[in-house]
Amino acid sequence: MDSLNPDHPPLTVTPAQPRVWMFWGTALWGLFIFVAMFVGQIGAVVLLVAQRGLPMDFASIQAVGHDPQALALSVIMGLPATVLAVWLAIAIKKASFVDYLALHWPSWRQLLFGAVGLILLVLVWETMSRALGREATPGFMTDLLKSGRDKGAALLLLFAFSVAAPMSEEILARGFLFRGWSGSFLRMPGAILLSSLVWTVVHLQYDMYFLAEVFTIGLWFGYMRYRANSLWLTIVLHALNNLTAVVLTMWLGS
Repeated sequence: MDSLNPDHPPLTVTPAQPRVWMFWGTALWGLFIFVAMFVGQIGAVVLLVAQRGLPMDFASIQAVGHDPQALALSVIMGLPATVLAVWLAIAIKKASFVDYLALHWPSWRQLLFGAVGLILLVLVWETMSRALGREATPGFMTDLLKSGRDKGAALLLLFAFSVAAPMSEEILARGFLFRGWSGSFLRMPGAILLSSLVWTVVHLQYDMYFLAEVFTIGLWFGYMRYRANSLWLTIVLHALNNLTAVVLTMWLGS
């Protein structure tokens, strides 16, 4: 046999390298994806400014951007821009979009475990807020959601914050960034930590207290992404968290 013949040693097969962007590739593409998300969002506002016949200047963009309906459309339009940018990054690597982002449906046990953990975490922050005499929801978000409800944009805002925003943010943070960084020198713990930090930075409109809450929730989402190997799980958890907050603020909050 050839394997026993020194003149014909057995062939060694080098395993194929995973088609994944490593640390710097993931970071640079992550920046590109974030810019694409921003362009998609601001583009929606610019189109509304043009549609309303307003002068194309910063004042008009700012004024329209504060309208609840315009803001909802802006958040929604960030989703296709994010998906397209992520698809481009993955396509260049000639990898599977589904596998790269771990778009696999979790088990009901994993979903239940993730939801219970999220509820407990939110309750801890709710208790802390009450003890410190702080509002449980940022004031500007409360004003925006109630204004949207009064102006007939409730369902649009509900879709924007409970579907479009969770999908965009999870695809970027726990999808693309987590996948690349977990395969780099950061390994799993570093990927969870850094992707949570980036996700927190996306919410810089909040103060430090709410940013701390966002960061801890991000750590839980990152852990669940690792534990279940499912981005759909974190998308659902993120959506449930936002849905609960929007509904309570719009219709039940004082």
